[in-house]
Amino acid sequence: MVFKKETDNHVTWSNTYSVGIKVIDNQHKGLLDLVNDLFNHATGNEIEERAYFTEVIQHVVQYVKEHFSTEEKIMIAAQFPGYAEHKKAHDAFVLEVIKSAKEFEAGKRLVLAKLAHFLKDWILAHIGVMDTQYAEYFRKIATRKADGTLSVTKADIKQ
Repeated sequence: MVFKKETDNHVTWSNTYSVGIKVIDNQHKGLLDLVNDLFNHATGNEIEERAYFTEVIQHVVQYVKEHFSTEEKIMIAAQFPGYAEHKKAHDAFVLEVIKSAKEFEAGKRLVLAKLAHFLKDWILAHIGVMDTQYAEYFRKIATRKADGTLSVTKADIKQ
């Protein structure tokens, strides 16, 4: 990532976070990289933090929206029954991040470490609870391919 200042990991990917969908797992890893990057730029120096936040916030919002869109498309295609609730959680999270950005733009003091903790806690809780729900659903409806991997096809989805 172009914004990296240091390489400390405050949160590390674990296979327990895996939902079994490579593109989603890779995006989740990217979200954790963003969180680690935020932590690594939380210096306590308001000028440095403000400059960093100004540079990175649009990237963070865009990445989160892209990730949520990917998840939602997969849920819709697989007719996941928890889609509406999941989408509401995504929308509320995006609004919270945008609210933080607008407050920052309006001159409110930014505490980067606080934002990093919020993002870390929300992302890990969301993956651990809500994303696990659709992962379990996909595993139930999926077909096991010859190589042992699972695949969800139109034939697996109840019409």
